Amino acid sequence: MNTEARSKAHVLADVCSKLAFDAWEDAVAILHEGYPFVPFQNAGRNWTPSQALRVYLRDGFIDRYSGLPLVFPRTLRILSERLPIEFPFHPNWKTDQCHFAYWELLPTIDHVIPVSRGGVDDETNWVTTSMVKNAAKANFLLEELGWKTLPNTPTDNWDGLTSWFSKEIEKNPALLRNTYIRKWADALHAIAG
Repeated sequence: MNTEARSKAHVLADVCSKLAFDAWEDAVAILHEGYPFVPFQNAGRNWTPSQALRVYLRDGFIDRYSGLPLVFPRTLRILSERLPIEFPFHPNWKTDQCHFAYWELLPTIDHVIPVSRGGVDDETNWVTTSMVKNAAKANFLLEELGWKTLPNTPTDNWDGLTSWFSKEIEKNPALLRNTYIRKWADALHAIAG
């Protein structure tokens, strides 16, 4: 067992021991000394499509925690537009109404060291990961989960289906009526030149 986790468990055992004898002040002192409450600050963040896309391209649309390839967000949306029954989308991502690919394959940015735990909010601390991994990681440090950041070694042949997305937009400009798709198309065009 991890020594730190075992140590914290023993702190709580000592607290429980004191509480068993109604020694509240001793229990509080042990907790303050050995395992104090340190609130995490909510540091919610919204990236612009351009910021996010630069990170996804830098990482080659590869999940930096699992190594699995991810798919450009708006490629998924076009698939849902074209195949609404087979590849449904729900604006609130309800798992009973939205294809699970939106959780498994949609890239997002994660702070390797959460801002709420002292990490910086810039691309030196940002990595591409899936929504599933991001949700699982939450405000934890990698070592607390037994995870590591995989090396940034994007392959030349995986572009997250951005080239397919671009071709679909060229073939069917009406897709740009969807604001969500248009924002990402604009970001991709600005970055790709």
